[in-house]
Amino acid sequence: MKAIDLFSGAGGFTEGARQAGVEVCWAANHWPAAVACHSANHPEAVHACQDLEQADWRAVPAHDVLMASPACQGHSPARGKERPHHDALRSTAWAVVACAEYHRSPVVIVENVPAFTAWALYPAWCDAMFRLGYAVAPHLIDSADHGVPQHRERLFLICSLSKHPLELDLPRRAYVPARDIIEWDLHPWAEIDEPGRSAHTLRRIEAGRRAYGARFLAPYYGSGSGLTGRSIDRPIGTLTTRDRWAVIDGPRMRMLQVSEARKAMGFRADYKLPARKKEAMHLLGNAVCPPVAADLLAAIRAAA
Repeated sequence: MKAIDLFSGAGGFTEGARQAGVEVCWAANHWPAAVACHSANHPEAVHACQDLEQADWRAVPAHDVLMASPACQGHSPARGKERPHHDALRSTAWAVVACAEYHRSPVVIVENVPAFTAWALYPAWCDAMFRLGYAVAPHLIDSADHGVPQHRERLFLICSLSKHPLELDLPRRAYVPARDIIEWDLHPWAEIDEPGRSAHTLRRIEAGRRAYGARFLAPYYGSGSGLTGRSIDRPIGTLTTRDRWAVIDGPRMRMLQVSEARKAMGFRADYKLPARKKEAMHLLGNAVCPPVAADLLAAIRAAA
């Protein structure tokens, strides 16, 4: 079985395909840093750095599975105020339709945030796929159910050239707690009570201490567990493209590090990422969790 990976990013879809025994023969992304990361980890694939809305699909090799993660920023509730560029981001989903129209890929898997279904053009997108002969089966999947130490709910649209939608028998794996990914003794710490620490941060930490004791997680920016912190005995909350999770250990704290975030996303320990933390965390925060992709592809193969 061969696959292609559109909007390939860090390569979570491709890494999951590798685990499932699926060969990814072609991958593309518009961001050079993402293409470099994907190439470093999957040199066997042919890579393209381009705007996929301008792609010549004749140059893409034949395949069995089209995997795609079009931009989510125009759909995500975390996007904040609606901005002009969100329309352009949402339109990237039409590249999937264009590729499917040319190749008639037997299976198309599209990953995005759950709010993708609230897009004004989502019914039109599904209708376009239907007119190409695809049955569309939405699956709302939490990565924690697949052994990833992170609660990360994402929409996966399983589109198949079949009369009826594919019925997938997905495994449900045991939860992995955040404490399993935290490297307590490997990274520098800062004192919580150092001068200049914001009163809001201190209130969050104090609330976390009351709820969980000396060791816990807290979002340094944004909402979600913001008032109470988060127990390290459960999966971490969703990682985003912004470095936002703080680790609290008694009187000291630090931000989650790249090696920990890599494990929180379900990537193998030797998976290569950019040297700059900002780029690495951005790629991880946008990625598909490889164990989820692997379980999906295995279930699709079983159902086919």
